[in-house]
Amino acid sequence: MKRIGVLFGMENSFPGALVERINARNVEGIEAAFVETGAVALDKPPAYSVIVDRISHDIPFYRAFLKHAAINGTVIINNPFWWSADDKFFNYTLAAKLGVAVPPTVILPHKKHPEGTTDRSMRNLEYPLNWDAVFAYVGEHGFMKPVDGGGWRDVHHIRNREEFFKAYDESRDLCMMYQKAVDFTEYFRCYVVGQKKVHIMPYDPRKPHAERYVKDTAEGVGGKQLLKRVEQDCLTLCRALGYDLNTVEFAVENGIPYAIDFMNPAPDADLHSVGEANFEWIVNAMADLAIAKAKLAPEVLELRWAPLLGGAATAKSQKKPLKKKSASKKKAVREQTMAKEMRQDQKRKLDEDEEQATAKDEPMGSVAAAVPRDAGSAVKHEDERADANHAPAHEGGHATLVAGKEAHVADKPRGQNTKK
Repeated sequence: MKRIGVLFGMENSFPGALVERINARNVEGIEAAFVETGAVALDKPPAYSVIVDRISHDIPFYRAFLKHAAINGTVIINNPFWWSADDKFFNYTLAAKLGVAVPPTVILPHKKHPEGTTDRSMRNLEYPLNWDAVFAYVGEHGFMKPVDGGGWRDVHHIRNREEFFKAYDESRDLCMMYQKAVDFTEYFRCYVVGQKKVHIMPYDPRKPHAERYVKDTAEGVGGKQLLKRVEQDCLTLCRALGYDLNTVEFAVENGIPYAIDFMNPAPDADLHSVGEANFEWIVNAMADLAIAKAKLAPEVLELRWAPLLGGAATAKSQKKPLKKKSASKKKAVREQTMAKEMRQDQKRKLDEDEEQATAKDEPMGSVAAAVPRDAGSAVKHEDERADANHAPAHEGGHATLVAGKEAHVADKPRGQNTKK
């Protein structure tokens, strides 16, 4: 029996509905249940063929448990390795490379030092930061948000420089982004499932959370050409990122859909939040996906970056077929190889004879007798490197400019850190 497990936290409506919908299909050899786990032994095989992950981003134990299950053949929705490596600024960079429209965005140094670091850890940072360049690129109307966050936590709407610096001062040790605001006329939030199915939902982020999913259908809000581009951009992004479940948000200005947020591997799917029609769509789509994945399980993961970024097919297509060598060429290659091996053997024997002679002339336990021939130069300069590593910081050139100062704006009066 292949088991589909749902791993979740505080949410109520979606996990139970998904389990019930899968079991109601009565697919032979497949059943669904809530995941149950305790301490995980290294050699313990996974109990689930598929796990739908809704909570590991908040629980490190669950993330480690899922990685262990994944490498042992369990299909995880979504891939825990890529999810762990992802962040929003990388997402925007990737989107721009893929030709998806994104607003001007910058990543900012931490306002306060991350735990375990000091001003000396920040000596590679520009000081003072060129705030005029930031505002020239993004503008004074934008949004400040964490590079790795969700649920609208620590998101600030910025309308001028004063609001910008107030929000930045409150960002603690979070790594923040500042992004140009889009003066949108339409806004969409889209479910993307299995990198194939797209469900476009009119959405208004300006309203209270429970009222953001607009009742109107997408067809009644956007034109066909716009919706087609939104759908294609959704697929482009999720296929590149490798996410089987995601939501992608677009703000439309002057007919251009700008991708605003698309790092949502455990998106909102609560009945009372998304509404009944959207809820039914996501439950059915996820039931289809989980059953399809279970039928193909176990899965052998390709733990390399190229396939995670959708580059496997491209790399494969660029490989040229190897030409077969003729018999005469093969013979010549063999003879060259044998001659090379003979020369290497002769050189090895000469080196061994020389080292033995050297060892007889050196005192017992000396460095020269103990260290292999090729490592001599490394030993020779070991004391010199040790002295260099302990050189005073003021001898480091550029370090003199920032030693003893914050390399950014932490705990400094506003006037010392901003260019007016």
